[in-house]
Amino acid sequence: MSAREIKLLAVLLNWRTPDMTARAAEALARALDGLDAEMVIVDNDSGDGSEATLRALVEGAEWPVPARVVQSGRNGGFAFGNNAGIRAGRSDGARPDYVYVLNSDAFPAPDAVRVLIDHLERHPQDGFAGSQLWSEDMPIHISAFRFPTIASEFEGTARTGIVTRALHKYRVPFLDLTRTRPVDWLAGASMLMRQDMLDEVGLLDDGFFLYFEETEHFFRARQQGWTATYLVESRVEHLGSVSTGMKQWAEVPKYWFDSRWRYFTLCHGRAYAVAATLARAAGLSVWKLRRLMGAPRLDPPGTLRRLVRHDLRALFRPAVRHDTRAPRPNPSFAE
Repeated sequence: MSAREIKLLAVLLNWRTPDMTARAAEALARALDGLDAEMVIVDNDSGDGSEATLRALVEGAEWPVPARVVQSGRNGGFAFGNNAGIRAGRSDGARPDYVYVLNSDAFPAPDAVRVLIDHLERHPQDGFAGSQLWSEDMPIHISAFRFPTIASEFEGTARTGIVTRALHKYRVPFLDLTRTRPVDWLAGASMLMRQDMLDEVGLLDDGFFLYFEETEHFFRARQQGWTATYLVESRVEHLGSVSTGMKQWAEVPKYWFDSRWRYFTLCHGRAYAVAATLARAAGLSVWKLRRLMGAPRLDPPGTLRRLVRHDLRALFRPAVRHDTRAPRPNPSFAE
């Protein structure tokens, strides 16, 4: 299949970052040049004038591919917003071969999307391909990972040399990202998904607001035999955490604990989720002991207490279920 025969849907999600989303859209348009592609910009009910700003941008743009803005209707998070864009689909009604998802703080190189497409064309078992992310202050971002496990919950919070050496094969982030490699899951900042995989596995789970939604989606796909690859040849500048404010967390937000519990219970069951929480609590306790010996604070205040309290409450709530129904954009706002 030649590049012009491939049909692509590109989804760009905005929440209260209209100027940055506009910059991302400009970069994305350049990266889509020469492809049979359409860009859908989803505004996740920003309520700050973003939608009007982005509609004006699209109306005045002279891009090589068609683009439109849709309104999701509420700020339902990363999965909800991207699902809204996927459901909106191409205006010509054509079924895409691939869906490309881009964060509003990510700016693809001109060949970044084509590199991902070429890879999936050559590797039919891969359902996902992801880009190498970079920024001026960090040449390579950590954006490719192993699936979280009980062991990784302890290793990632204990952060002690002897523990990390013993459990290195369970460490969630891949640290050597200087080469193309198969991975368990990828950051959703710049990610290509095969439509055949989405038809079989379903969309992202709307039950996640932020965090762990990609992880669960990749895990669900892996259960169906689909694999994923991280590609250094696809380069995307990424600022990171602009919409979420993660770098400025004074405390871990409730939705992070909700998403973590949802991931472990959906993918492994409640007993495993409890064991993972105990492992994480043990690791956090190890680090608290190290702080008594002068180690720096690495976790927001109250993280251990809030983890235990949250998961004890979650344990006695009704079991979570997948929610992979694709939301329709708000018809009063959709083009």
